[in-house]
Amino acid sequence: MYGGPCRIDLHMHSSVSDGTDTPEQLLHNVTIAGIGVFSVTDHDAVKAASVIRGLLGKNSPVFIPGAEFSCRDGYGRYHILGYGFDPESGPILELVGFGHALRMRKVKARLDFVVREFGFEFSDDEIERLLSLDNPGKPHIGNLMVSHGYAESIKDAIDNYIDKLEISDDYLTPEDAISGIIGGGGAAVIAHPFYGSGDELILGDEMEKRIRRLKRAGLCGIEAYYSGFSPKLQKQAVALADKYDLYVTAGSDYHGKNKLVKLGDTGLPEGERPERLRRFIELFV
Repeated sequence: MYGGPCRIDLHMHSSVSDGTDTPEQLLHNVTIAGIGVFSVTDHDAVKAASVIRGLLGKNSPVFIPGAEFSCRDGYGRYHILGYGFDPESGPILELVGFGHALRMRKVKARLDFVVREFGFEFSDDEIERLLSLDNPGKPHIGNLMVSHGYAESIKDAIDNYIDKLEISDDYLTPEDAISGIIGGGGAAVIAHPFYGSGDELILGDEMEKRIRRLKRAGLCGIEAYYSGFSPKLQKQAVALADKYDLYVTAGSDYHGKNKLVKLGDTGLPEGERPERLRRFIELFV
């Protein structure tokens, strides 16, 4: 049973999605950072879970398999975190397959768009390398643009060029993501719940409606401790967990060099172990 005073970070990304650390590097960096319980939550991907589980030793940090699924419905956009599932289960592989196919369609459309609309030029080898990545996305296109001097930063590339294209496509609903996570033996948590699409901030009644709707679908937790939350938002997230009897999780959303966020920067006070977080970790440890 978990009960130690170690650091916790349940939200980070490897090079399998849009982070810059390989799974091997990420495990090393987690260990160096003194994090004792961690999860790698790549976007719509579980490859890192298999790699990391094969690297764990007797003195390694506690690892919980995870993934972050991008979702949308008629009410908006969501990111749903899945934890503790079997990465090789049918329901999880179905979610991953759907998400990967959707990402590939989008990345090709976005590449075509920035070439067509802004006259950017990339070599065939550059495009082939980008499309051969495990799960290419907007940050990878942004990095390529920066390398050519077409944008000053990844944020500039995304905000002022890539996101000018509006894509209408199939999407994964949060209910389907939650169902697949549960079907794979895992637990579903809503990531950074107050953040919707872009700079959208979801608060008050709208936020509570989301929580109630997703809880009916099987949601069991809320990411209450998050690097991007102010103390006020953190307090509101904890209050929502209390009101709707949900677990809480703590995550940095680390992406290596693609973001300024550091491993372990979850907003959780050093040494503090909220009961709802402790009970969540004990589901898997």
